[in-house]
Amino acid sequence: MTTSHLDDLTTLVLAPNPSPMTLDGTNTYLLGSPGSGGVVVVDPGPDVAEHRAAIEAAAAAEDAAVAAVVFTHHHIDHAQAARWAREWGVQAFAFSPEMIRAAVSPLADGAMVAVGGVTVEAVHTPGHASDHLCLRVAQTGAVLTGDHVLGRGTTVVAWPDGDMAAYMDSLHRLARLDATVLYPGHGPPLPDPAAVVRQYIAHREEREEQVVAALTAGDDTPRAVVKRVYADVDEALHPAAERSVRAHLDKLIREERVGRVLDPSSERESYRVR
Repeated sequence: MTTSHLDDLTTLVLAPNPSPMTLDGTNTYLLGSPGSGGVVVVDPGPDVAEHRAAIEAAAAAEDAAVAAVVFTHHHIDHAQAARWAREWGVQAFAFSPEMIRAAVSPLADGAMVAVGGVTVEAVHTPGHASDHLCLRVAQTGAVLTGDHVLGRGTTVVAWPDGDMAAYMDSLHRLARLDATVLYPGHGPPLPDPAAVVRQYIAHREEREEQVVAALTAGDDTPRAVVKRVYADVDEALHPAAERSVRAHLDKLIREERVGRVLDPSSERESYRVR
């Protein structure tokens, strides 16, 4: 189990769930001021006994106990262990509590959690998921990005809950936070937030034009678009890529740049450039 101190207020405990989608595993963050006696756990991650033990050991090493739990979003690799909050006897927070399978209190956009000598501001950043939050640490200017921005590569906009137009708006909102560093839900810290966010925006704009070019070339289904646009990506990741392509298509349809056609006899859906 890997535990790292990232700054005076932030400790990373890496969950043992590596995969092509989770990179090295889920990053669980402990936020707390030395001597405060408490830490906020952000994204407890998978319900794995050894990971829980590592979180508790990391808190104990700071002479602290878990004082609150915050979720960036409901996806299983971040929130499966939601029940631990009840067992620790602490309050848990999420933007959409109904999407977390545990007793969780709502954390609205702009709301604060002040525990363990730190103040964490919720910043609603829908796109990857409708309930996604980034979390800004007031004392340091660090922003925990969940799956909005990853430490390596780019994230999936998980259609249909995910929304590409919302994701692009949320990237611009993240840029305006003037973060000092980004701590992603997977992968290493990102010390140049402005450059990373610019790259993410440029990447999505480029992908959108690639989707339009694929449609123009005759690839009229999401799967066909994926085969062309993601030809250099491991096919094991194509189902995830298809969700992002569908999110791009939904955005393009709303902008009236693309039309959707459903054949009632076969129920085959196809897309075309308007």
